[in-house]
Amino acid sequence: MLKSFKHTLRASHTGYIVQSININFIPLLFIYFNQTYDISLEKISYLILINFLTQLATDLVAAYVIDKVGFRKPVMVANFLAATGFILLAILPGVMDPFFGMAVAVLIYAIGGGLLEVVLSPIVESCETENKDKEMIKLYAFYSFGQVAVVLISTLFFLIFGINNWQILAILWALVPILNGIYFYFVPMNKTNEEEVKQATMKELFSQKLFWIFLIIMFLTGAAEQGMSQWASTIAEKGLGISKTMSDLVGPMFYAVMMGLTRIVYIYFGHKFKLSILMVIGGIFSLVAFLLIGLTTNPIVGIIACGLCGIGMGTLWPGAIRRSSDLIKNGGGRMFAFLAFLGDIGCSVGPALIGLIAAKSGIKTGMLIGSVFPGILVVFLLLSIRRRYDNKVESV
Repeated sequence: MLKSFKHTLRASHTGYIVQSININFIPLLFIYFNQTYDISLEKISYLILINFLTQLATDLVAAYVIDKVGFRKPVMVANFLAATGFILLAILPGVMDPFFGMAVAVLIYAIGGGLLEVVLSPIVESCETENKDKEMIKLYAFYSFGQVAVVLISTLFFLIFGINNWQILAILWALVPILNGIYFYFVPMNKTNEEEVKQATMKELFSQKLFWIFLIIMFLTGAAEQGMSQWASTIAEKGLGISKTMSDLVGPMFYAVMMGLTRIVYIYFGHKFKLSILMVIGGIFSLVAFLLIGLTTNPIVGIIACGLCGIGMGTLWPGAIRRSSDLIKNGGGRMFAFLAFLGDIGCSVGPALIGLIAAKSGIKTGMLIGSVFPGILVVFLLLSIRRRYDNKVESV
């Protein structure tokens, strides 16, 4: 057995890379599936919905199981389920109805992704480290940079070997969770020992206006973040009229790079600014990005908009978690569970709605209608500031 918790942190970081493969690999193939298997964009949008709804259900079920079995077994199972899903994605579309085969594969690796969402954060929290806040933010940043790696490596593979060999790449991606699942068997792992505090009851929690505001913020953040992320490649290729290779590079990858860099910058310089103000600015950036993509015919402007949205989204999800923790007294794990639940619902609804509209009216119209998410988000971020200033605990 390995003794240093550095190994545990590395395995957890790799876990978020696995999650980035779960979410970001298949969107790179949307246009190919549409043209090769004659699957409509409307049906393809259901794959996104299946992914996030499955993760959502897994989150709720796993919350009742983890305390009984610990972290090691679930995180290993999560990695192996993700690997199984990637392998089945390569096999099933060729031996049965393509869409049904894809749906089964997505369902299986989404269960793995849901388990990863539940266990990775408490695993990092339980590690013996000098700065837990920094390690947690770094964990989120690895998802963004994992997305960059998925897009870059996949695009280079398609360029060199041809997109028609995508099944080989899916199997190669399966090696990441297989090896990481084995890695988790050997790393040290503690149980969390949280101090006993009286948590707000369900009635007390849902009676607070501020709690409802943050629930809506999480829903809208998830919808806007994944609405852009899931369709960035298609936006660049179909909506802006650039090649498949270029669309994968300048769409999802540029978006993820800017989101990841924003989170890294915040780690070192965020203490100099009010988080609430940065979040409002981020929401405005995201709104402008959606509108630009929906209205522009200029590929350069569209590319810049993807990066602008990445910058805007960088502080929103972790920022909402942090501010709710500061402002809502004794919310406890129950509060975070509901916040994550609404965020994941948004992650399902946003890209699915954009896909349904895109199937009927085009991707530009889909993004234009999708701008309602960051637009309303800005309103609720301002409402949250009216309730209380940052870093002051509200008595509830």
